[in-house]
Amino acid sequence: MTSQDYLKEIRKSEGLARAILKKIVVENGEAVFHLVTDTGYSERDVSYASGVSAQYAGGLPAVAKVVRSVPSEEGVCHAASEFLRTRFPSFAAFVRPEDLSATVCETGGRVLIGVSAFERQRSSEESVTDGLSEFLARNFCGSWPCELVEKEKEIAGIERETPAEEYVLTPRYFEVSDFSAIDGGPVPACALYLADLKGEAENITVCGKVDFIEERQTKTGKPFFRLTLTDVSGESQQATYFSKKATLEKVRSVAVGDSVCLTGSSEFYNGKLCLRVQYFNLGGPPAGYVPERRRSRPVPLAYKAVFPTPAVDPEQGDLFGAKPLPAEFLRETFVVFDLETTGINMAGTMDRIIEIGAVKVVNGEISEKFSSFVACPVKLPPEIVGLTGIDDSMLVGAPPVGDVLADFYKFSAGSILVGHNAKQFDCKFIRHYGEEEGYLFDQKVCDTLLMAQQQLPNLSKHNLQALADHFGLHFNHHRAYDDAFVTAKIFIELIRMAGKFEC
Repeated sequence: MTSQDYLKEIRKSEGLARAILKKIVVENGEAVFHLVTDTGYSERDVSYASGVSAQYAGGLPAVAKVVRSVPSEEGVCHAASEFLRTRFPSFAAFVRPEDLSATVCETGGRVLIGVSAFERQRSSEESVTDGLSEFLARNFCGSWPCELVEKEKEIAGIERETPAEEYVLTPRYFEVSDFSAIDGGPVPACALYLADLKGEAENITVCGKVDFIEERQTKTGKPFFRLTLTDVSGESQQATYFSKKATLEKVRSVAVGDSVCLTGSSEFYNGKLCLRVQYFNLGGPPAGYVPERRRSRPVPLAYKAVFPTPAVDPEQGDLFGAKPLPAEFLRETFVVFDLETTGINMAGTMDRIIEIGAVKVVNGEISEKFSSFVACPVKLPPEIVGLTGIDDSMLVGAPPVGDVLADFYKFSAGSILVGHNAKQFDCKFIRHYGEEEGYLFDQKVCDTLLMAQQQLPNLSKHNLQALADHFGLHFNHHRAYDDAFVTAKIFIELIRMAGKFEC
C-alpha cells in the first residue's frame, strides 16, 4: 500500500474529494486514520473512509477520523517558509517573510515567491517550486502551484564589526578553611571551583561536600574509594582515592555530608573527567562564603550571523481553550530552544552542535524565531543523518558555533531559557561552547520534561513526541526549530494547566 493509493480511493467520496492523510496512529489495537478536508462532509463520507481504511490496516480494526480545516494565507506562508528553510537552505537564505504571499481558493491555493534574477536561477537549478508544490499538496487540501515573481531587493552594505576586546576566562578559587589532615601533604591555601575544572590538570585542589562514597577493592585486593563531591559552584565531580595503610581507617570514617579537601590530578576515563586523588584531607570554604559569580562577555551590540525574524502561530491562543494564563507568567519573557548535535557525548571530547532553533515567548505568545545550521568540522555519523535528515552538504557555508552562540546570547538576554530535557542535555552544550567564547548562559531554566512528569503523571511516556500527541500537535521531530516551536506550545499549555508559573 502507498498513501497515494489510499487517497485515490478515499477521494472517490464527494465530501473527501480533496482530503489529505495527516497520520495513522494505532490506539488500543485499532488503526486510526486521521484525514483533513477543506469542504463539508457527511457521516456517510466518514463511514466510507472507515471502510477504505480497513482495507489498508494490515488486518487491524480501523476507523477514520475526519476534520475540516481551511488554511489561512498566513499559515500557508509559514509552512512554505519552514519547508524552504529545511529542504532548500541555500535558496531560503535569500527569502524573507515578506517575499512570500499565498492565496486560498476553492481548488486549493497558490504561492508566489519574490526573487531576484540570481535567486531565480538558483531556484531553477534546485527545482524549488516543484518541491514546494508537492509539499503543500501533501499538507493542505487541493493543488498548490508555486510561482517565482521577480522583484527588486535592496542589498545592504557590509558593516565591518570592530574587533572585540580579548576575553580571557580565568579560573576561580576560594580560600580553604578548617583544614584537617588525614593524608598530610602540602597544606593548600585555596581550592579551584569545580565549575572551572574543564580538562586534564595536575596538582589541583578541590573542596566540597561528599554526596556519595564507597569502598571497593582492586583485583589484587587493595582497597580504594570512589566518591562524588559538590562544591560552592553547585558542580559535582567524581573522584578515586587509593588509600594508604595509615589513612585507611580515617577515610572509612568519612560520611556523606562531610567537607573534604582533595589534591591530585584530573584525567579523562571512559569519556568522563575524573579526579585521581593523591592527598585526602578535610576542609572547605570559610563559613558564610558567597560564591563568586563569573563574569561573562557583554551582550553583543548587533547580530552577526543569525538574524531573528517574526514568528507566527496560526493556532495561537485558541487551540486548547480560553483558560487564562497566570499574570506572573505573562510578565516574563522566555526563549524556548532545541539543539541537534552529532551525538550525546558531554564529557571528554564534546559532541558538536549542528543546528539550533528557538522561539521567543512574550506575553504568553510566540513572537520571534531564531534558527540556524552550525558549521561542523567532522563528518556527520550515519545515525544522525538518518535521525535528523541533516547531511554534510546542508552544513556547507553555515556559520561557526562561536558566531551562532554569540547571536543566541543576544537573542536570549534577559529571558528565561526553556527546553525539553534542557537541564540534562541542551544547556550543557550551549554552556560548554558558550564558555569557550566567553558567553555564560547562566540564567534560569525551565524544563518541560520535569514539568510534564509532575503535571501528567498518568502518561506512560513524557518524551516530546508523547506530549505532542497528548496535546494534538503535529511537527517534524528531530529538527531544532520544529522541536523548539512545539516545545513552546507544550510549555504554554503546561503553565495553563498548572494555573501558576513554577519551573
